[in-house]
Amino acid sequence: MSKKDAAAGAIILSYLNEQNRPYSAQDVFMNLQKQHGFGKTAVVKVVEQLAQEGKIREKVYGKQKIYFADQGQFTDVSDTDLKDMDTRISELSKDVQEVSQSCRQLESELKELNSSLTTEEMTSQIQELEAECASCQERLEKIKSATNHISPQERAEVYKSRNLYVKEWRKRKRMTMDMMDAILEGYPKSKKHFLEEVGVETDEDYNVTVPTI
Repeated sequence: MSKKDAAAGAIILSYLNEQNRPYSAQDVFMNLQKQHGFGKTAVVKVVEQLAQEGKIREKVYGKQKIYFADQGQFTDVSDTDLKDMDTRISELSKDVQEVSQSCRQLESELKELNSSLTTEEMTSQIQELEAECASCQERLEKIKSATNHISPQERAEVYKSRNLYVKEWRKRKRMTMDMMDAILEGYPKSKKHFLEEVGVETDEDYNVTVPTI
């Protein structure tokens, strides 16, 4: 085994002994590659070599090989120790749950703070709104002080006249279209040609539509 492989072997052996659980060569590669920069081929070679040397154990399940620490190196654990470990695991699991909950709460608070305006942004927005309010107030005062206001009666007369003109517009347009349709029944050419021949200009020619009342 080269010095490089020996160094990798020491790291992998230490990792398997510390974790004391079964791993495939792929698992070992994925767990240690980022930290140590191991290549997959090198990891496969090293774990196989460690198994051959009896430093770790190997089990074959179908086409997959599983590697784990040699259990003979560990001292026996009494039932009392196992119970203590279970109790400790339960305590640590509870601590992890509480810390995770605290982290989620802090993340929620951080998200809320990040979406809120800063003091500078809020100050700037207040100044903009105050300037806009002042401009609107000034405009309102000018309107109030103007002398050319239209009375409600005058306004009503304007709307009344408008509605009258719109109705007349609709009426005359309908009459004109009825006459044109009657003429076009015996006209040998198209409607467009007829309009050009007699010089009629339509609302559509000027993109005009009859207003609604």
